[in-house]
Amino acid sequence: MLNSSGLKERATGAIMGAFIGDALGVGPHWYYDLNELRKEYGAWIEGYTDPKPGRYHDGLKAGQLSQAGFILRLMLCSLVENGEYNEQDFCRRMDEELFPLLDGTPVSGPGLYTSQSIREAWRRRVQEKLPWGKTGGHADTTEAIERTLALAVRFALNPTKLAAAITSNTILTQIDDTVVSMTVAFGAVVGLLVQGNRLDQTISGKLMNLVRSGKLPFHSVVRDNMKPPQPGDPDPPRAGRFASPDALITPSHMAAAAADPDIRIEPAWKVSIVYGMPCAIYHQLPAAYYLSAWFHNDFESAVLHAINGGGQNQARAILTGALTGAQVGLSNIPKRFIEGLENGEELTLMAGRLASQLENDLLNV
Repeated sequence: MLNSSGLKERATGAIMGAFIGDALGVGPHWYYDLNELRKEYGAWIEGYTDPKPGRYHDGLKAGQLSQAGFILRLMLCSLVENGEYNEQDFCRRMDEELFPLLDGTPVSGPGLYTSQSIREAWRRRVQEKLPWGKTGGHADTTEAIERTLALAVRFALNPTKLAAAITSNTILTQIDDTVVSMTVAFGAVVGLLVQGNRLDQTISGKLMNLVRSGKLPFHSVVRDNMKPPQPGDPDPPRAGRFASPDALITPSHMAAAAADPDIRIEPAWKVSIVYGMPCAIYHQLPAAYYLSAWFHNDFESAVLHAINGGGQNQARAILTGALTGAQVGLSNIPKRFIEGLENGEELTLMAGRLASQLENDLLNV
């Protein structure tokens, strides 16, 4: 279902939701002891905060972006200036604007922390002089999602192009097939939400329809509504590199759990305990899908429950912010989150320009 009314609102909301989630995590990032988190920040974190001395991102101020936000901004700039995904231009920006600021250690660079996948790419690119395309490592985290969500917004109306662009960009830093497939699946979900769909129990069926029509590169043998294949059914051709569609099926299960009155994670921030606090993509995605399905019309609750769960709460908030921002639209994101974000007005304008490109695609169909 494509709801052209509000398309730009939803596209801009997805991008700004991700930036807001990133900045919310700068202060209370990576507290795995929830008692320590509550002691440092009180019973409920309700906005941007400074990092505590000696903690991650120490030296940043409330409302500033981490390195994940910095790289997302590079992607956004590249898309806005090129009008399309230009991988050579994105890689040039990484070479010229990010890598000179790194030294290969964790506590370095923009945001004062560099993730594993980016450190590995820096070593291969800068120290070993390898070309882009031979820079990917095996980190099992959401770092590629955090930048490729902009690709998901840009190509929300073209799932085939969305999947190709996200795959190509992801393997620049992460080459594990499962991580790549889950990253592409997240982007496909964002694309449907930007179109005007809701994160509910029907979304996986819509994703599987795209698989069956050859628009998403996942292999599946099931029929409509996940019915089993019958004798004589031909083996469907592989549309692409991903052997299993399971990453596309997960969102509906999380939405079903959020809607089931007999299943209640209460308070909702405890998704971090249920699905896990660590950084790995298989902990992060279920929690983000659950929160965004539960709070599909309440951006503030979604991102604040993501943050207050501790652990890798920054990634959880980026993902939740993008999913929920795409559902509520920019105008339903509380203004205080934009006003408190460093360069929030500029980022909103850039996100709006990306969204305008999507509107132009619609007009040219």
